[in-house]
Order: sequence, then structure tokens, then C-alpha cells
Amino acid sequence: MNSSPQWIREQIAVLQQSHLFRTRQQLTPKPDGWCELEGRLLKNFASNDYLGLATDPRLADAAQRAVAEFGVGSAASPLVSGRTCWHARLEDRIARFEGAEACLLFPSGYAANVGILPALVQAGDHVYSDQWNHASLIDGCRLSGADVHVYRHSDMQHLATLLDQASHTGRRLIVTDSLFSVDGDAAPLEDICRLSDDFDTMLVVDEAHATGVYGAHGRGLAESLHLESRIMLRIATLSKAIGAQGGFAVGDQTVIDWLWNRARSQVFSTALPPAVCAAACTAFDIIETEPFRKERLWDFSRQFVEQLFAAGLNLGVSAPSALGPIVPVLLDDPQSALRVGRLLQEDGFLVGTIRPPSVPPGTSRLRIALSCAHAEADVQRLADSVVEHVRRAETTERRDGP
Repeated sequence: MNSSPQWIREQIAVLQQSHLFRTRQQLTPKPDGWCELEGRLLKNFASNDYLGLATDPRLADAAQRAVAEFGVGSAASPLVSGRTCWHARLEDRIARFEGAEACLLFPSGYAANVGILPALVQAGDHVYSDQWNHASLIDGCRLSGADVHVYRHSDMQHLATLLDQASHTGRRLIVTDSLFSVDGDAAPLEDICRLSDDFDTMLVVDEAHATGVYGAHGRGLAESLHLESRIMLRIATLSKAIGAQGGFAVGDQTVIDWLWNRARSQVFSTALPPAVCAAACTAFDIIETEPFRKERLWDFSRQFVEQLFAAGLNLGVSAPSALGPIVPVLLDDPQSALRVGRLLQEDGFLVGTIRPPSVPPGTSRLRIALSCAHAEADVQRLADSVVEHVRRAETTERRDGP
């Protein structure tokens, strides 16, 4: 077997020296917010399972029944022979849940974004993207071939300026996350909708981290702000609060029909396993009939964020009300983030440690994700541990700094 090129070995050494090298770990999810990480039980605050559904036995039962009837894989793309009755049921179920005319499934949220944007804009068109949009949206913009205009994060004046300056030829589209996955803050959707109306652009909003969490029915930030009718297409995922796998888009029948014909990541991908679709259908039933899950999550979020904010930790926002279930704690350099992450593991907690290139240099952080599956005492203990270890890290930095 040929050895790897020298340049790869050299670049890996650079990553290791910079504390930016990622290693693979083996994790086993457990009920009630627990996980087993390489033999050690930890409370999992690194997962996007916001409503605690990923390990719910009702989803597992639905999947097992579908496996018994349909087998494991779909064996073809949806357009050929991979779309079963469970795919149709799930699309209908999501459309009803979202209050939309139609829905289209994708094999993942990433696949949705890299397929949808190139289906809507192309060379000669213009797309306007928030600076901190998810990587899948950024890649979708690039793949489209359209002129990409990146506006400063949530800066509506900058977006307005870019919209006013750009050529008026070709199609124009604004795309944004509703809840940003790393900073945990919400996009100014009301202002974005106004600019979309003023400049007559298409508007696509990715509700990946807001679905199931925001809104009276759990449809996302657009629902909570009563803006759904002003957004052409809403994208979301089944792999976070829904507890399953896959992505989807909802809109009117015409735009969904267009994506069915032109979104390459859907056209040329094998369809989701039927068992996953069955589990997701059950998840939407649970979300509608058990609203206490969302309410419990928000109680935890308020308690946790207010405690960290009162302790003076840098959460990247000016007020605790700006954050929801995703809580960033900024630690500047990657070494500090890794050190605090390891100390939290020693205390029994798993949290995300986010470093460049996922975030800009100088903004490494803990990314703490809350879930209704946790116990209130666990949330309180985690807050105490975070405050203790972050303060200690800051003291160390001041002592060892220049």
C-alpha cells in the first residue's frame, strides 16, 4: 500500500501542535441524557437531541416494525424506486406539522442545503448569506455558481447595502439560519423578511436548530414570530430535536415540485431507510402531544444561561434572553477550550469543544447543548462546574500570558 504524501503528514503535525487536530471517539447514547464515552458514563451536553427523543423507545419500536416489513435500506433513489409508503407518510406528516402545502425529504440536512440552493440560483444570479451561516449553506451557495454576497452577522444595514448595490439582473435569494448552530443566537427574521419584500428576493430559512424548540407548535423561529407566510422555503433536519435522521424542506407545492426535479442531492441519493421515516413520524406525534418537553427545555435554558451570565462568563451576547438551548462559552484559544472540556469530563459532563476552522481564530469555545432529558440537578451541577473551570482557565491565562 502506498504511504500517505509527506505534505499530509506535515499538515497533521501542524494541526497537532496548534491543538486543532481532531481524533475519533466511540460514544454510546443512553437514555435520560446519559452517554458512554469509551467506557465512561457521562451526562451528554454535547448532543443536539434537544427533546430527548433519540433514545425514546417509541421511536425504536416504530423503526423495528418498519424494518420487519421493509428491510433496512431503500436500495434506490426516491425518483427511481426508493420512495416507499413511509416516505410519503412522513412527507405528509411534516407538511401537516409545518402548516405547509408540501414537503420534500433529503438524506440529511447537509444534503438539503447543498441541493436546494443550486436548484434555485445559478451563474448570473445573486445570493445573500449571513456571515455565520452553517457550512452546508455556505457550500450550497458556492455550488450554485451564483454571485455570493456575505453580509456581516445579523447586520441588516449591511444586508440592505449589498442588496441595493448589486446588479438587478438575474434571480436574487437571501438565505439564513434561524438559530445559529455555534453562537446559539437567533437571526433577525422580521427585518430579513422586510428586506426580502422591499427588494423582491426569494427567502430561504434553515430552521435546523429551531424545529421542535421554538414556536407554539414547535415549528421554529418563523412560527414564533408569525413569519411563516413570508418565507418561500423553510429547511430543517430530522436529526436534532426530532431524534431521527434526514433533512426536509417545506413550501408551496410548486417549489417542492421544482426541487423534486432539480435538487441533485435528492435526485441522486439513495432514499432514507423506511425505518427512519417511521421513527420520525412517531417523533412528530410525540412533539404535538407532549408540549412539556419544549417547556422543560426552556426552563433549563433560562436557569443555566442566567447563572453563567451572572458569573460574568463570556457567552457572546449582551443579554441572557438572546440565547436558547445552545449556549457558547468563549475561551479564546483552542488549548483552553480543550483543557476545560477535559476537566468537565472529569466532573462527569460531556460538552462540545469548538475550535477553528469551525469558528474564527480567537473564538474557541465550549458549545453546551441542553436537553429536556437532563435532570434539573444535572443542569445546576454543570453550571457550577463550568463557572469554576472557566474562571480557573482565565486566571491561568492571565498568569501565563505576556
